[in-house]
Amino acid sequence: MKFFVISDNTDTRVGMRIAGIEGVFAHTGQEAEAALDEACADENIAVVLMTEKLAGMCRKKVYDIKLNRRRPLVVEIPDRNGKSSAAEAISRYVEEAIGVKL
Repeated sequence: MKFFVISDNTDTRVGMRIAGIEGVFAHTGQEAEAALDEACADENIAVVLMTEKLAGMCRKKVYDIKLNRRRPLVVEIPDRNGKSSAAEAISRYVEEAIGVKL
């Protein structure tokens, strides 16, 4: 099983590539949704890393995958232009996943 990244900026995409994670660029909600569809169709992809901005552009699709599919796990990641700090992002992930506010 492998990771896959959907990014809207070069820095995040290149950084993930250096770490060995393949992925694609997307600049619109439609491109992000198409990339998610491709990732869902690939049986080898277990985790999709997606920048916050793109996840926000296709929120309905992201929630549908998170709630109704066992695979892939969609994880929103802050990029260098992200508004939230890492601590805020982790707290939000925990709250969304298990309903506990930290």
